[in-house]
Amino acid sequence: MKSFFRAFCRNKGGLMGLAVLALVSLLAVCASWIFPDSPWDMVNAPYMPPLSEDALLGTDTLGRDIASGIAYGARVTLVLALISTAVSVLVGITVGAIAGFYGGKVDQVIVGFIELFQTIPGFFLAVVLVAILTPSIGTVIFAIALVSWPPLARLVRAEFMSMKHREFVEAAVLSGQSNTRIILTQILPNSLSPVIVSGSLMVASAILLESALSFLGLGDPNTMTWGYIIGASRSVLRDAWWMSVFPGVAILMTVLAFNLVGEALNDALNPKLARKRAGS
Repeated sequence: MKSFFRAFCRNKGGLMGLAVLALVSLLAVCASWIFPDSPWDMVNAPYMPPLSEDALLGTDTLGRDIASGIAYGARVTLVLALISTAVSVLVGITVGAIAGFYGGKVDQVIVGFIELFQTIPGFFLAVVLVAILTPSIGTVIFAIALVSWPPLARLVRAEFMSMKHREFVEAAVLSGQSNTRIILTQILPNSLSPVIVSGSLMVASAILLESALSFLGLGDPNTMTWGYIIGASRSVLRDAWWMSVFPGVAILMTVLAFNLVGEALNDALNPKLARKRAGS
């Protein structure tokens, strides 16, 4: 564990990403204290530019505070991304573990099921699902989770197929352990490294997908999100650039931070890199 933290701390990009995520999380948690008014309230005149009085980042077409919308949008965006990623990781691990461990016809059926999902572009499938089920937080989470799990399932399947013939797994089989126990206590813990890295990158993809859905008007109409702010201001981009730029920068920085953390985790958890660092 100490070697992992040392390796992670050596990665400056990962530390920068972690710092950005900490700031975004703090903003999301403290949004109601920093901005006691609702982000939907018209608190100032419309089209106020940044650095105006009582409007640090300006106002939108209805006089709503952009800074307040970004703060409350951070809360909604992070929660949606984390929950949808958690669901997709759970499904991906379960499906991939069953396919990789049992193999044979079970593996063929599951792989065919995964390929069926991967033949359909994920974004278009998410758009269709949300449009059919009516936009809400629940349907957005369901759509993002549904299109995100197949790549992780393939990764977990490959890990299980490479590990199920290892000596420690065969020893567990000979000792009479059940398949479920072998999967949960022998193979899965040794396959978590790539899953953790993939999960961090999936959060970034979920943020982009949620923002795109909200931009198209397919997000929950009762929640303020970064994608909604950009979508509502796209018609006045030339006259009020700040309405799109600031939430766009928030999306860019958050997604970039998750990617940097994912790369740092990959470096820290990669055994080949760890051995290389130990030898140097």
